[in-house]
Amino acid sequence: MQPGPPSTPPSREALAPHAPLSAYYGDEADHQRFLRRIFDDTAPDYERIERILALGSGPWYRRRALERAGLATGAQVLDVGIGTGMVAREALRLIGPGGRLVGVDPSPGMMGEVHLPGVELRQGRAEALPCDDASADFLSLGYALRHIADVSAAFSEFHRALRPGGRLLLLEITRPVGRIPTSLLRGYMRAVVPLIARAVGRRSDTAELWRYYWDTIEACISPDSVMEALRAAGFEQVQRHVELGIFSEYTARKPARN
Repeated sequence: MQPGPPSTPPSREALAPHAPLSAYYGDEADHQRFLRRIFDDTAPDYERIERILALGSGPWYRRRALERAGLATGAQVLDVGIGTGMVAREALRLIGPGGRLVGVDPSPGMMGEVHLPGVELRQGRAEALPCDDASADFLSLGYALRHIADVSAAFSEFHRALRPGGRLLLLEITRPVGRIPTSLLRGYMRAVVPLIARAVGRRSDTAELWRYYWDTIEACISPDSVMEALRAAGFEQVQRHVELGIFSEYTARKPARN
């Protein structure tokens, strides 16, 4: 069945995930063009570099985060910002053959790297999801919060797409607390990671992507702001779990009907 038109979300004040980063783009239209280019171009390198950086622990961590968020066998999952399918791959293992997963992403290049049988891919943005109201039991967003234009609009769409009682998981990398940990992570992400990307990547702008990745982490709105925006969108049981001081798991639930 083709997805129906989304209902009109309640009007909310726009909330950008970070201030504009003029080193990479100008206005918001330029921002969207930059994101489309950088993710389309670097898609073939993305998982290879992530495996090196995470020392192979990425799949295990993503699966544990999904389990902690309550993803269950047979669930209907909407994976927003599916990218190359790294979160979706672990979700499929948990939902089993009785479940279903739809992946949404604005980047055709990224979705072209998704090789997961049974996954339905739809091109679209978090602020205007190509899905029916109340069509998912579980919604995930893996490390893409910093790349959307309007957090409030996206969270309103997440609320619309979930069934009553549906659960939400947002995975993000958060700037650590303290000057020294922040400086160490900044040096790693802006110097070491781009060197690795140049060495093993096949695309010339892969190193640029990983520098941009850190700059969005450093400029991102606070965890408290993320949680406040989730509550403002109508979610309950909003919580944040942190691993290693930087890996944030935001979980929430759409209220069930009375």
